[in-house]
Amino acid sequence: MEKPQDIFGSLVFNFDVMRSRLPKDTYVALQRTMATGKRLPPEVAAVVANAMKDWAIEHGCTHYTHWFQPLTNVTAEKHDSFISLVPGGKVIMEFGAKELIRGESDASSFPSGGLRATFEARGYTAWDPSSYPFIKDHTLCIPTAFCSYDGQALDKKTPLLRSMDALNRQALRILRLFGNYDAQRVTACVGAEQEYFLVDKALYDQRRDLQFTGRTLFGAMPPKAQELSDHYYGSVTQRVKAFMQELNEELWRVGIPAKTEHNEAAPAQHELAPIFESVNIATDHNQLTMDLLRKVALRHGMVCLLHEKPFANINGSGKHNNWSLMTDTGVNLFEPGATPAEDAQFLLFLCAVIKAVDQHADLLRLSVASASNDCRLGGFEAPTPVISIFLGDELTAVLDALENHRTYVKETTADMSVGVHVLPKFPKDVSDRNRTSPFAFTGNKFEFRSLGSSMSLAEPNTVLNTAVADALQGFADVLEKADNFHAACEELVIGTIRQHRRVIFDGNAYSQEWAKEAKARGLLSMQSVADCLHCMVDDKNIALFDRQRVLSESEIRSRQEVRGETYCKVIRIEAQTMLVMTQGEILPAVIDYSKRVLEAAELKQQMLPEMEPVELRLAAKLGTVLQQIVESSDHLRAQVEAMDKKQGWLKQAAFCRSHVLPAMAQLRAACDEAELLSERASWPFPTYGDLLGSV
Repeated sequence: MEKPQDIFGSLVFNFDVMRSRLPKDTYVALQRTMATGKRLPPEVAAVVANAMKDWAIEHGCTHYTHWFQPLTNVTAEKHDSFISLVPGGKVIMEFGAKELIRGESDASSFPSGGLRATFEARGYTAWDPSSYPFIKDHTLCIPTAFCSYDGQALDKKTPLLRSMDALNRQALRILRLFGNYDAQRVTACVGAEQEYFLVDKALYDQRRDLQFTGRTLFGAMPPKAQELSDHYYGSVTQRVKAFMQELNEELWRVGIPAKTEHNEAAPAQHELAPIFESVNIATDHNQLTMDLLRKVALRHGMVCLLHEKPFANINGSGKHNNWSLMTDTGVNLFEPGATPAEDAQFLLFLCAVIKAVDQHADLLRLSVASASNDCRLGGFEAPTPVISIFLGDELTAVLDALENHRTYVKETTADMSVGVHVLPKFPKDVSDRNRTSPFAFTGNKFEFRSLGSSMSLAEPNTVLNTAVADALQGFADVLEKADNFHAACEELVIGTIRQHRRVIFDGNAYSQEWAKEAKARGLLSMQSVADCLHCMVDDKNIALFDRQRVLSESEIRSRQEVRGETYCKVIRIEAQTMLVMTQGEILPAVIDYSKRVLEAAELKQQMLPEMEPVELRLAAKLGTVLQQIVESSDHLRAQVEAMDKKQGWLKQAAFCRSHVLPAMAQLRAACDEAELLSERASWPFPTYGDLLGSV
């Protein structure tokens, strides 16, 4: 294994490469653009492009691509070679400012929610200088935004960048009020914990549901799954360890700071976590991480499953979004310090988050809503659909004291004692952690735990950045006009706590008691995509995105349509896959096995007439479940046909939730019962026991 320090960033056009290859004035201009977001002059871009081309060719590249993130959860690429014809039938390798700065793509073939039609196909990709170009598969990849001919955002990066600018504007206003003129930029930073499953490819190839939908639509529970909790943090198998080692090397080469890896709670489940980065770069890196997870797994004869719930009744996979605010001077604005009760700046930023989450819980919930994540959210191992904030004992006590005009007395931090003298003493944290909260403060950051494993980080962080920026704007508008800044600041903090404390909950968010209490508090509980689609175009949300210059109304409505259409399409694909597997695999297997059981019963009656043929009892059970399968299959087919007749994706989405999904569950229950009754060798595809123990 090569040393991480030798290979890290070796395939990235980063500051070190820029410094060594660019003239000093060009390097300074590009660095300024990356730090401040100011536009790069074309003449400077031309010098950068030439240096980038030479560097890429030296690494074996013949092509480049504008690497962008359309309104899907995957990235897109169109490769062009560096070659250019010259007189005499020769070619030279060229790459200029025009090719670097702008590309063109067919915008009508990507989801656009009505922003583009087939006869309005032109779309542009625009270089994002704030994210490093990198080499993947011997191709120079240039991170870009994607917009329509009219300048409307057709991707997930553009709104994210806009939200970062909005957050920076409003956060700097607050910092200036506290006398901080050193900081020139405030950036949202994210560390995303990525969970995933690994299964053997040979078994995967025998399951159409995994191939078409990314999850198992059928499967009875094996005798042992995760009941003993012996997989979590357990010893990694040699096969998986080899995969992880190669994955780390691939990630490090493209500058992704992969840090932590371990077995997760479910069998065959694992987790990868990087070091914090700017949310824009973290989003790019997470998209690249998911791509590399799939590719490296295949090299090891495995398939990486990023679906949020690939196996029913077993822990699903999330993507914990650890979010913080950092100044360009290296200050974490969510660092409480030794005396958080006396840190007015920290308390103001904390209250901005509390206000943002309470006012825009609907948008936060919608930002993590998908057909696949619906399978996980609200389960015993995943956050509830109710968005609440966990602050911990100390911060909750600080806010209580402020609200009631009491002096906060800090609890003395004690050393941990576990009753073994040889173990070293270490300080006990003031507060415990809460793994059930969807939005938890964890020391100097917030962990938004509701994201699904296959999702882009862009949308949840766009919403989070925008909502917090709006809260900060409201605070700044008040404080800039205040005669007594400190008194006004205290009043703002106390008023925010009183108005929005309903969203603070430090207990067990998985419990039924909390569901009842949340309803009493007036908090929203949206169980599925169909329940929360409408909120995206609520007047308050359109006004929010417009006020912060993040999304126009037409861009918002387009995203609502894309999300609704995608939800309906995913459910339809799953339902059709179930019908295909039932008709072509499960029914023939059950019928064949039933036939052999009846033949065995008939033979026993002939050979041993005095003995009761117990096979008839098994045949009767198989007959009953066979009838249930046929009836449930017919019912599901009827529901899909009825869904297709609904006009508009809003009605289709509601019908999916209330009719198609229950019909799918009914068919699954019958087929899973048939699996338990059938001979193992006769079952047409690998079982849960096969898949979960395959690597």
